[in-house]
Amino acid sequence: MNYLLLFFIFLFGASIGSFLNVVIDRLIQEESLSGRSHCDHCHHKLAWYDLIPIVSFFLIKGRCRYCRKKISWQYPMIEMITGLVFLLVFSFQFSVFNEFSIFSFQKENILNLFKLFFSWGITSCFIVIFISDLKYHLVSDWVLLSLFIFVLGFHLTNFNHFQPFLTNFIPSSFIVALPIFLIYFISKERAMGFGDVIISAIIGFLLGWQKGLLALYIAVITGAIYGIVLIIFRQKKLKSKIAFGPFIIIGVVLMLIWGDRVVEMIKRMYGL
Repeated sequence: MNYLLLFFIFLFGASIGSFLNVVIDRLIQEESLSGRSHCDHCHHKLAWYDLIPIVSFFLIKGRCRYCRKKISWQYPMIEMITGLVFLLVFSFQFSVFNEFSIFSFQKENILNLFKLFFSWGITSCFIVIFISDLKYHLVSDWVLLSLFIFVLGFHLTNFNHFQPFLTNFIPSSFIVALPIFLIYFISKERAMGFGDVIISAIIGFLLGWQKGLLALYIAVITGAIYGIVLIIFRQKKLKSKIAFGPFIIIGVVLMLIWGDRVVEMIKRMYGL
């Protein structure tokens, strides 16, 4: 039963990944999300059997069934990654089989189900931000709004009152966003975009100021290393723009996994 449930969770995540591909490409181009999927080259509307997550791509050998032009590997990769991420969140973060039963309607179990839903929403937004910023150097405001709503919902499943928002998470949003805002303001949007400021604020709201600032530090370091490597191999020039969103997501994921250990290690290092 457990393995069958995990399999269905993966399929569900892959299906969400298929939708995320639509979000990534259509929101930036200001297209409606409700229209039927079509080929990027010939714009032929796709049949249902062309849209089976992961499977369809390999059945048609990575080419459009109608015009035979190559389909981007982005589509099956995002579907597979989303399925795996949903599976990992479900299995490891929540230990669903040990902590609660999905068929029980006790208050704690219902809260855990909501927590799972909001966590899936957060990770989905992370995937969209990562790929969208990498591909287009833009992130839709609707995605940022969705991320904020999912983070807010996640916090509400952990606290019974609003005091933590007033004393921790709301101030953390401003603290974490401040350095990015200063870079954005001083550089007149050449070094950072306003979207990076908003993402940083939401990250502070999600992680708190300590882990949020550490996530930004990791993002700056990894982004700088990546940029230097590209310049050395002449893939970018010194004044070329590099998407910062993917590196923020990397920093956030590392803090979500190892944040408590890193903060504790820093406190011991400086005797705090």
